[in-house]
Amino acid sequence: MTDKEINANYSAPTLAFLGDAVYEQLVREALVKRANMPANRLHTEAVKLVCCEYQSAAAERIFDRLTPEEQAVYKRGRNHGGITPPKHSTTADYRRATGLECVFGYLKLLGDIRRIEEIFELISSEE
Repeated sequence: MTDKEINANYSAPTLAFLGDAVYEQLVREALVKRANMPANRLHTEAVKLVCCEYQSAAAERIFDRLTPEEQAVYKRGRNHGGITPPKHSTTADYRRATGLECVFGYLKLLGDIRRIEEIFELISSEE
């Protein structure tokens, strides 16, 4: 699939839906590789890394390292209307997190697993 096809055929919420799953799987895999621990502890640690506040901060840290195409997808997700954040977060955090998830969904549809891993590494290394 090409950049043009993805942007023409998939809405920001759809990209974010897919990107959320891609990102969460990466987080879970990283936690399991880091240490063998009880599932409830793995879940607790994963929740800290997939919450919109963490994703928002990560998006701000790495934005300048995204390609122009990735930045455009991020902005499309961040600026999408109709976003209702959970009560525990701000609208700005939720929007930035949605933008980041869109990037992961976009890259998954492109089939660019190497770039997904690079971005995840950037996020993980700048904690």
